[in-house]
Amino acid sequence: MEWYNSIFTDQTFTQAILIICIICATGLALAKIKIWGISLGVTFVFFTGILAGHLGISINQDMLLFAQNFGLVLYIYSLGVQVGPGFFTSFKRGGVKLNILATAVLVIGSVMAIAMMPLTGIGMADMMGLLCGAVTNTPMLGAGQQTLLQIDPGNIDGSNQMALACAVGYPFGVVGVILAVIVLRAVFKNRIRAPHQKDESRENTYIAEYHVSNPAIFGHTIKEITHIAGRNFVISRIWKDGKVSIPASDTVIDKDDHLLVISGKHDVDAIRTLFGDQEKTDWNKKDIDWDSIDRQLVSRHVLVTKPNLNGVKLGSLRLRNSFGINITRVNRAGIDLLASPSLRLQLGDKLTIVGDTKAIDRVAEILGNQEKQLRNPNLFAIFVGLAVGLIIGSIPFSIPGMSMPVRLGLAGGPIITGILMGAFGPRLHLSIYTTRSANLMLRQLGLIIYLAGLGLSAGKDFFETVFRTEGLIWIAVSFILATVPVLIVGWIATKWTKVDYASNVGMLCGSMANPIALDYANTTVEGDEPSVSYATVYPFSIFLRVISIQILMLIFY
Repeated sequence: MEWYNSIFTDQTFTQAILIICIICATGLALAKIKIWGISLGVTFVFFTGILAGHLGISINQDMLLFAQNFGLVLYIYSLGVQVGPGFFTSFKRGGVKLNILATAVLVIGSVMAIAMMPLTGIGMADMMGLLCGAVTNTPMLGAGQQTLLQIDPGNIDGSNQMALACAVGYPFGVVGVILAVIVLRAVFKNRIRAPHQKDESRENTYIAEYHVSNPAIFGHTIKEITHIAGRNFVISRIWKDGKVSIPASDTVIDKDDHLLVISGKHDVDAIRTLFGDQEKTDWNKKDIDWDSIDRQLVSRHVLVTKPNLNGVKLGSLRLRNSFGINITRVNRAGIDLLASPSLRLQLGDKLTIVGDTKAIDRVAEILGNQEKQLRNPNLFAIFVGLAVGLIIGSIPFSIPGMSMPVRLGLAGGPIITGILMGAFGPRLHLSIYTTRSANLMLRQLGLIIYLAGLGLSAGKDFFETVFRTEGLIWIAVSFILATVPVLIVGWIATKWTKVDYASNVGMLCGSMANPIALDYANTTVEGDEPSVSYATVYPFSIFLRVISIQILMLIFY
């Protein structure tokens, strides 16, 4: 039995890997448990690590730090790549208002945390740990720990204390946001819209029929009209001389033509002015059978899988003129985009193409349409991105008024690199595509390893802290930081900025990076508006949280 005991007690590399694996497996098994219908998910890995640390289980310190840091970097970078494509587009139209409100949640919470330090006697590092727990944001905690070690390289105990404070605050962060959502629902129950009242402006594409009556465009080709309009739209059908057909870019538009146009909802008024009258009747009315051409043509989904097409503008391929087909939509990561000529293709894009079977087959050959190629993970791009992120995170730069140079660190560098790679990689013809399942695997693997190491390092003093007066103060502070900013901004959003309830609670959950609260919010309404507004503010919020804690630590520590 000596060999058996030595596996768990001798601090070898094997023992370190074994302990971390057992903590991860146990935590994931417990993640299936729901209390009052709520599960903490992979956060159970964190608490399993805390329990292991409390029971006196320990591993080699260097291995522990490596597991935490590598897991954090892997998670942060994968998260950046995931949110990158929607990071800058989230500021368009209604997203600006929601992101401003989400930023207000962060600012109010940060100001409250700093203000409560002298009132409660809680130190800066501990307060930042409580704030991270209250907003259920482990990437933020990782950034704060890295900044603390930059300021005071030998303060490992302070870093562990931050993790301990986060562990105390985390459950109350989850519960606090859910309670805030319940309060907002009760106070503003009259503002909850029925499903049929859903704001259609959130839809990415809009289909309408127009009767051409604007003399300014008579006799002009579609290409010329598109250039004049300065708007993105696709004419998928044209009714001319009693016949429905698919137009090409050199098709001439004449008086009394009828057009079936796909555009963004926000461009409808401008397009109505451009063409003339928008028809209010059914598309398949008796005198114009739009579906007549569909009895001769087929509609198929074609995948972009050729690496040389990554970042290429759709219009530059001249597919409509060359093959007589029409691309009506481009689906990217589950979101329908308008197939405008200026849209840059990305690997994995799914194009909806209408046309003759043989023509679509030829277009499919050009685009690739080999799903098998997309299943191979692009490991080269992942490791290059990680390396670049770590280099950027290590670069010191000065900020006026600060006594020491600032570094983005292990959290800031990779998330910025991931966001930029996700947003601009295709424009630079960098192949960064990974399947959603592969990206999720990397994120979850990194997060779980990080949480296991974090819990193990914080577990030694956890229960001693919780069950004394200091622990009760920490619990109260965490609950206040989780609920008060959400209630204040939630009230402002509904009362002053007139944001509807569904969008409001989704924005609030996104600002707190709290998917558990989002799951509850989705049960309070019909439709997916909470998820849409959550996705709108989440990329910017996660970035702002990671950067803001570093600034706060540098100023107030």
